[in-house]
Amino acid sequence: MESGSGCGLALPGARNESGRVRGVFAEGAESVDRPSRGGYDGRCGHGNRTLAWVLASGERVFMANEQDRMERIVALAKRRGFIFPGSEIYGGLNGFWDYGPLGVELKRNIKDAWWHDCVTTRDDMVGVDAAIIMNPKVWEASGHVAGFKDPLVDCKQCHSRFRADQLWRPFVLPLHSLPPSGQIFDATALRAGDPIQFKRLVDQPSLETLQVLVREALGSKKAKVLEVAQSPPMYGHQYFVQDRDASYYLGLNSGNVQSGDLCPNCGGELTEARNFNLMLPTNIGAMEDSSALAYLRPETAQGIFVNYKNVLDTSRLKLPFGIAQIGKAFRNEINPRNYTFRSREFEMMEIEFFCRPSEADKWYQYWRDARFQWYVGLGLREERLRLRDHEPDELAHYAKACADVEYAFPFGVAELEGVANRTDFDLRQHQEFSGRDMTYYDDEAKERFIPYVIEPSGGVDRALLAFLCEAYDEDEAPDENGKAQKRTVLRFHPRLAPIKVAVFPLVKKDGMPEKARAIYEECRRHLAAFYDEKGAVGRRYRRQDEAGTPFCVTVDGQTFEDGTVTIRDRDTMKQERIGAESVLGYVREHLHL
Repeated sequence: MESGSGCGLALPGARNESGRVRGVFAEGAESVDRPSRGGYDGRCGHGNRTLAWVLASGERVFMANEQDRMERIVALAKRRGFIFPGSEIYGGLNGFWDYGPLGVELKRNIKDAWWHDCVTTRDDMVGVDAAIIMNPKVWEASGHVAGFKDPLVDCKQCHSRFRADQLWRPFVLPLHSLPPSGQIFDATALRAGDPIQFKRLVDQPSLETLQVLVREALGSKKAKVLEVAQSPPMYGHQYFVQDRDASYYLGLNSGNVQSGDLCPNCGGELTEARNFNLMLPTNIGAMEDSSALAYLRPETAQGIFVNYKNVLDTSRLKLPFGIAQIGKAFRNEINPRNYTFRSREFEMMEIEFFCRPSEADKWYQYWRDARFQWYVGLGLREERLRLRDHEPDELAHYAKACADVEYAFPFGVAELEGVANRTDFDLRQHQEFSGRDMTYYDDEAKERFIPYVIEPSGGVDRALLAFLCEAYDEDEAPDENGKAQKRTVLRFHPRLAPIKVAVFPLVKKDGMPEKARAIYEECRRHLAAFYDEKGAVGRRYRRQDEAGTPFCVTVDGQTFEDGTVTIRDRDTMKQERIGAESVLGYVREHLHL
């Protein structure tokens, strides 16, 4: 979409023609009826896409609240040992992250849940673990050497570097008046007049940044940017401008960087966009020349494709069947951002599901819906998720269809997983480049063909970040004196919680530590358990709340009188007494383990 073309607005949260999504989730926005898992779509002028949104109940909710929430999540993740900056003692390395004791357990639980649900419990799925470094001809066949590129621009003044397709171009359109609360905003609210384009682009839009740019563009120190929460909450916020007696709609378009565009950071002139290959090269062996060139894999899928025949011949599988893999991948991202969401080293969970071409549409629909429901089943609320089908102009050249499972992170709506019908492109390419036969012989139909492939491809790190953001909550709980205090808690799904139960002695005497440790030892043989005897018991509860532990067990004086212990629920904070010998069974039963 061209910026400001007629009334085809690229509203925040909408998909414009480049397929980009802009939106920030705001809690408490009321829901309204929408088409299933998609946007409420309208059209105006020139056939361009626009959206109409119902404003949330009059209250203006500012994105700064969500930014603060993300900062608190990041601080908690480090404080409790979930995620650390990579190589932190040397100042870190942009795009690389380390997982601490709780983080590695959470990550393992996500991978175990995926493997159990997608591989172990299915008769039509097997796994592989392919090498990270592969013959470079693999990447020539897949198209990565020639086409795995992002557009790059530099600032001539401050030398900052940006992905050109991730920059936003603000513009304002005059309105008759700001839309009243609860009414639909659409093109009829627009007043005659050309859009005012901004030459200075935006990298990561914030209320403060937009405020500065709007005042520059309008030449008014009185102009004020207003941000209104959208409904349903999945679709983020919408911006308006009030300037004395005038009002405007403030839009954010994504598109190509144009001559004369200015740097988001300093206002300097940007270079023209140029392509930048995202693969990380390395050298194999003693020589450092073209004959030794190899790459750290940018995806795990090709390791499955090159082993397709090996698996087929050794497993005696028949169509349809899938091959799954979890493994590391590397991409030399131009500008890593949004915490762990866009990193240079990450872990992928991928399936290549091989089927007959005539059945590909059916299996695509199956995996499209199944992968969405997997995230819902592990605790991501459906109103924060969206299953978005790609438009024809978004599809990769090899794809017949594609859909993204998207989640409303505090920093915006972004992709968790993609499901694509890759047709027979990959196997056909590897057959051509390797000279090996990649066809499948159907005994029943007595025919030979190259199977189609349906690919669900998700990121472990992105899933972890989504589950972490979803679990994060703040409420109040009484302290030792009964006074209400702010409590931070991670409400993980039981399958994902790094620790399932923590066991405490009330005090470190009178045999309580010995009894508590015996219960702990019994529990940890069967599930992830934690023992803690340091500090007041209330503080120990808070530490486990921040770790996301569903149950805490306390051994006290009454334990030696009637053989019972106190067990506390993380979410309700309700406490009850159960038999000490029943702790393991109680936890397993209530967590459905």
